[in-house]
Amino acid sequence: MVVDVKPLRRLADPTVVSTFEWTRAAVQSRGWGYEVASEPPKVELENVRFLAGYRRDWLFDNELLDDLRAIDLVGATLGDAFGCLPRHRPALVRSAVLHLLWRQEFGIDLTKPLNAHAELKRRG
Repeated sequence: MVVDVKPLRRLADPTVVSTFEWTRAAVQSRGWGYEVASEPPKVELENVRFLAGYRRDWLFDNELLDDLRAIDLVGATLGDAFGCLPRHRPALVRSAVLHLLWRQEFGIDLTKPLNAHAELKRRG
């Protein structure tokens, strides 16, 4: 597989279009796959950058993470998940939920802005 990468704003440039056409023909003539990739949509990129702030495992209490994992959060909203463990400090629960999202222990639609109404899904 060969992947050409260019910023989205350059994909309409006639020189880039011509180069990619030539590259595609050359690569596919060898029986290889060919793709063109660009940056993700703005909202998706902002969501991933935001969640990256919750990536460091050592910052999170394992007991709190285990308490969250013991609850079926699939179908819950982020707001519901943030408030699901009242015996823990709300800020810690919120951070732990976002950490589990970063770890992809459950999924969420990253193509829409994250908010309290975003629904948690099964991973995969």
